[in-house]
Amino acid sequence: MRRSSLFLAAFFAACTGADPTSMEPASNGGNAGASGSTGGHATGSGGSVSSGGGSSGGGKGGASGGASTGGAPSSGGATPMGGAPNGGSPSSGGTSSGGMPATGGTAGEAGGTAGRGGAGGTAGSAGTGDDTGNAGSAGNGGGGNDGGARIAIEGRRLLVDGKPFHIRGVCWNPVPRGGVHPDDLDYAAFAPTDIPLMKGAHVNAVRTYEPLLDRSVLDRLHEAGIFVLNSVYVWGGAPTSVVTERVNAVKDHPAILMWVLGNEWNYNGLYVDLSHADALARLNEAAALVRAADPDRPIASVYGELPTTATIEAMPEIDIWGINAYRGISFGNLFQDFAARSDKPMFLAEYGADAYNASPGVSAYDPESQAMAVRALTRELVEASAAANASGVTIGGTLFEWADEWWKDGSGSPNMHDVGGIAPGGGPYPDQTFNEEWWGVVDIDRNPRPAYDALREELAALVEP
Repeated sequence: MRRSSLFLAAFFAACTGADPTSMEPASNGGNAGASGSTGGHATGSGGSVSSGGGSSGGGKGGASGGASTGGAPSSGGATPMGGAPNGGSPSSGGTSSGGMPATGGTAGEAGGTAGRGGAGGTAGSAGTGDDTGNAGSAGNGGGGNDGGARIAIEGRRLLVDGKPFHIRGVCWNPVPRGGVHPDDLDYAAFAPTDIPLMKGAHVNAVRTYEPLLDRSVLDRLHEAGIFVLNSVYVWGGAPTSVVTERVNAVKDHPAILMWVLGNEWNYNGLYVDLSHADALARLNEAAALVRAADPDRPIASVYGELPTTATIEAMPEIDIWGINAYRGISFGNLFQDFAARSDKPMFLAEYGADAYNASPGVSAYDPESQAMAVRALTRELVEASAAANASGVTIGGTLFEWADEWWKDGSGSPNMHDVGGIAPGGGPYPDQTFNEEWWGVVDIDRNPRPAYDALREELAALVEP
């Protein structure tokens, strides 16, 4: 699959020690490559029409702009998403009433437990009893998340219910053998198999490349303790207004951790060849709409390699930066370099290695090298975790990827496990070649590879305070 020249240049720069962000254009984000792969690495053209009237972008999950959070925390306190600093102007919980007692009757006993307050909100009052003597319903939570976890940002840390949270994540784009993206993307069909396997590997988050709006799937994820980094704007051919409907559809679900807009848009121009400046403006517009619909959760922007300080400052509404980076078997100085550019939270939105070794003289399935890279890179994320230590820089990562996708080699067949790849001069261990259909830590039939065990063992080693 072809990549934009900027994409190749950025990877080459990362491997040669040059500053990858020096490749960032002043006005043009580079052309999108052919044969787009949402959930894949190749930047690509859009696919079929998705909800909201636009075709879905052909690359990975989304960059995001976002409305600013409720201001800087006071005296080191965490800033609730969408609330005022130091808890100012929080939303208050509503009171649920069980109704008035009937004439001559006795009111029922006090209602259930008070509803949980949303981020920055206060808990609702307990409902009163009804006229039949039955207990009233619990009061509704105030201000957000409707009973879900309270999400906040404190310096470089992401807090869930007041506790530091490390994203132990995977990129999840389940397309069956013979299927293509996005037409055959099927969260519901794979959830019964994938989610227990994820839980067994200590995964606590999935990153999507299309909006995940199926509440039955979200229910399964929530029951397993797995959050969702939900992409709601990927393809620039759709109006930004689509995000409002998508966010409103599931913003009350407790499985939602954050919203994601676009995907390495500095390479693909939101898959419609927008200039860097125009893509940035579009994402800021989309982020404002997301914030208006849901002031309680953070918004992430996923960038290809490190954004410049200028880009970060031009998107002040972004709460969290996701970075797609492939630098072999180590992230090198990525964490230090990001810390010098921003004090916001960051995570690796994509990292990892594929299981096919295209090195000269090898050209063979090589799950051992994949496992070695997954182990080394995940360990670096754990060691740099802001959740585990005060000097940490990252809030974790979403490994690319959960399962193989056979549709991604544009020269092959979605019914065959093709070995085509691209070698841009830098990339995954050990061959610096992106063999697009071999990235899963489980194969297309959900058989775990050694990389699954490596991921499980490294994630289990992390202990948050």
